[in-house]
Amino acid sequence: QISPKEGWQVYSSAQDPDGRCICTVVAPEQNLCSRDAKSRQLRQLLEKVQNMSQSIEVLNLRTQRDFQYVLKMETQMKGLKAKFRQIEDDRKTLMTKHFQELKEKMDELLPLIPVLEQYKTDAKLITQFKEEIRNLSAVLTGIQEEIGAYDYDELHQRVLSLETRLRDCMKKLTCGKLMKITGPITVKISGTRFGAWMTDPLASEKNNRVWYMDSYTNNKIVREYKSMAEFVSGAESRTYNLPFKWAGTNHVVYNGSLYFNKYQSNIIIKYSFDTGRVLAQRSLEYAGFHNVYPYTWGGFSDIDLMADEIGLWAVYATNQNAGNIVISQLNPDTLEVLKSWSTGYPKRSAGESFMICGTLYVTNSHLTGAKVYYSYSTKTSTYEYTDIPFHNQYFHISMLDYNARDRALYAWNNGHQVLFNVTLFHVIKTEDDT
Repeated sequence: QISPKEGWQVYSSAQDPDGRCICTVVAPEQNLCSRDAKSRQLRQLLEKVQNMSQSIEVLNLRTQRDFQYVLKMETQMKGLKAKFRQIEDDRKTLMTKHFQELKEKMDELLPLIPVLEQYKTDAKLITQFKEEIRNLSAVLTGIQEEIGAYDYDELHQRVLSLETRLRDCMKKLTCGKLMKITGPITVKISGTRFGAWMTDPLASEKNNRVWYMDSYTNNKIVREYKSMAEFVSGAESRTYNLPFKWAGTNHVVYNGSLYFNKYQSNIIIKYSFDTGRVLAQRSLEYAGFHNVYPYTWGGFSDIDLMADEIGLWAVYATNQNAGNIVISQLNPDTLEVLKSWSTGYPKRSAGESFMICGTLYVTNSHLTGAKVYYSYSTKTSTYEYTDIPFHNQYFHISMLDYNARDRALYAWNNGHQVLFNVTLFHVIKTEDDT
């Protein structure tokens, strides 16, 4: 077990049929910056100075406007002074006329009185702002001397560097431990109660072909669709007539080829979609077939072919292992068994199973109340009992396979083609940062 102090903890999950991945990251505790408080204080002070500068600019505009009023008033005062001189020169003859003019001038000056009052108030406020800015400047200078003139920029660059490293790390995420299954998302309703549908986990991002194989026996027709949208609409692009009938529903498309179990045999077939030819076939030694060791629901599901981040796998049972599950990693070119692991879980008691990152996850039922009940790690050759529930919405699952590219489970659920999202848990060790 790795504690949060030792490494990044990452939970990743595909959240929709388009395969978009959402990751939740828990960062190591020692990466917390001890200078955060000072940096935050500096940022707040800088924002405050900026706000005050804006206020001063507003006041400056107002005082400029008021200054124009004052200039206008000065001109009018000079005019009044001249009028008073004229009145003194000829007080009697012109008294009435100049008195009326004087009254009109005084009426014009009355609106200037509140302007002058506001002007005095703004002048006091500007003086207070200047004093506060001087105080703030002193505080900022002290903080700058304490943490260094360029320390804040340095911290910002460190954050950007960490984000870049995290993004690079996320791109390398492949394997993790299954934590949760959510869904299902119903993609389509078609076919019989039993069947299989899939995409190629090794296909490019632009290649989203879907393959569809209805029924678990007595069929050789594979239907191809150019995209998930065309699969939903039923716009079939091509059909393939296989040279052999298949057994079960546990086929897999891997790197452009279809791998399936030949009917009434333990022979695995590799069929190329590009050439329309069988590229390889090989007998899976000692593997039970034709409903000798199927999953709980039957349907000639003795041999389950699957792929994950590590490669191609076959899950089956043998008499030598007392009918318990055997896991074999296959060479995808020759179908040769590279290595096998014998588990203690009875194949007939399993509802369905799938591989993620070299670990086999076995469900305890193909009916309602389904959950992942058992897992076996080929990395450590150990098993554990788990309790990861998932919703079997349509009551009968006859196919359940993991797609590493989409990070999702493809399922055939009683004539419904559905997707389940999976959440994987990752721990990434990191070097100590100084």
